[in-house]
Amino acid sequence: MTDRTFVLDASAVLALLQGETGAGQVEPLLDGALMSCVNLSEVLQKAEQHDVDTEGLEYDLQALGVDFRGFEVPDARATAGRWAPTTGLSLGDRACLALAATVDGTAVTIERGWIAVAPHVSIAAIR
Repeated sequence: MTDRTFVLDASAVLALLQGETGAGQVEPLLDGALMSCVNLSEVLQKAEQHDVDTEGLEYDLQALGVDFRGFEVPDARATAGRWAPTTGLSLGDRACLALAATVDGTAVTIERGWIAVAPHVSIAAIR
């Protein structure tokens, strides 16, 4: 598709898993995509909240080409640096944006509002 690195937000993966609008845009990006373990945790929690069995989901995503990135001190600093009281971005949102900025990639999300609050990060809003 492109040489661009795609960084998946939990919202994009949840849209894919639930067959929501935009899911078709996420599927071709999986092979070679990155995802913060913070966002994986959010996917697991939200899926389980809706009674979805998530046993092995991380392995299924890895088999599709998703590479999970740990969350270390530099990541914590980069994520904290994206906080501002006016943006309303959650920890998961900021972790995704920080990872995308770190790898000079494109954050893939359903959140169109990110475009206004993160102008220095490439963002692909899938709906």
